[in-house]
Amino acid sequence: MALVKDSILLQLVRGTLGKQLTIYERNGQIIMAKKRGPSMKKPTKKQLEARYKMTIAAAYAKAILQDPELKAYYKLLAGPGQNAYNLAIKDAYKSPEIQNIRLEEGTVVVTAKDEFRVVEVDVRVHDAAGAMLERGKAVLGRNGVDWYYKAGYLPSGGKVVVVAVDLPGNETPRELKLE
Repeated sequence: MALVKDSILLQLVRGTLGKQLTIYERNGQIIMAKKRGPSMKKPTKKQLEARYKMTIAAAYAKAILQDPELKAYYKLLAGPGQNAYNLAIKDAYKSPEIQNIRLEEGTVVVTAKDEFRVVEVDVRVHDAAGAMLERGKAVLGRNGVDWYYKAGYLPSGGKVVVVAVDLPGNETPRELKLE
């Protein structure tokens, strides 16, 4: 790899020359490098998982382009050099994050974030034996981050299981033990 300083010829050239040399620009610098070919190594398990995840994300992004409302939503969030397809892939690739679960006077308060949007939070209350006592959807609070679920009964020794779901359908579960 070579960094090109002041070359009038290479200021305008980008791409591959003769299947041997690649010229590209990164962070404002022109770089010349040997053309890379496909790897001869067997992919690792993590690489295969990442490829599968990217395949799912790309399929989601293609489906999003068919829905005018969702396409407009992603397009609205796009910055310079981005488009709705790129952002849909980014959204599908990353699951929402549950930052906190707390109890406030019989109400389960869940702080859930996603780079784009959390669309629902499902709350399940289980007793000490693991049997589900109740289940319902939490309601989004005014701050756009906290979700509220009024529980009928919170048994000691039981647990509250919370699942946050984002726009592409990625789910993130988390549980809180009741004492």
